[in-house]
Amino acid sequence: VFNLLGCNDEECNESCFTPPNNFAFEIIDKNSGENLFTNETYNPADISITDALNNNEPVAFQFISENNINRIQVGSIGWETEIVDLKFEIADERIFNLYIDAERLDGDCCSFTRYNEITISEAEYELDSQTGVYKILVE
Repeated sequence: VFNLLGCNDEECNESCFTPPNNFAFEIIDKNSGENLFTNETYNPADISITDALNNNEPVAFQFISENNINRIQVGSIGWETEIVDLKFEIADERIFNLYIDAERLDGDCCSFTRYNEITISEAEYELDSQTGVYKILVE
C-alpha cells in the first residue's frame, strides 16, 4: 500500500503534506448559551488578536458569519515551529489568551504539525470534540 502512495522506508517518490489545524472559537454567553455575536452583544469589527511574544503584532484571522455561524478562525499557527501567546480582545476587553507550542516535522515523506501544548487561559471553555471548535464561555 505504501508503494502505491509513493512512500516507503527507502525513498520517497512523492511527498505528502498535512497542513496545520485551524483554530476556531465561538464566544458564548456562559449563562444563556447564546453566541455573543449572533445576539449582537459583540461586533466582529471590534475583534483584535495580537501575539504577546511578537511585540503584540496583529495576527490574521477570519470571522465566519455565513449561516449565522459567527466564529473566529485563526489559520496561521503551526506552518512552522513556533510558540505563540495570542491575546483575543473584543472592543478592548480581554476575552481570553491562547498559548500554543507548535512543532513542524518531516517524517516518512510527510510534513505535519505536532502541538506540544495548547492552553487557553483567562476564560472557561469547552472543546467540541466533533467539530474541533473551542467554545469560550463569557459571563
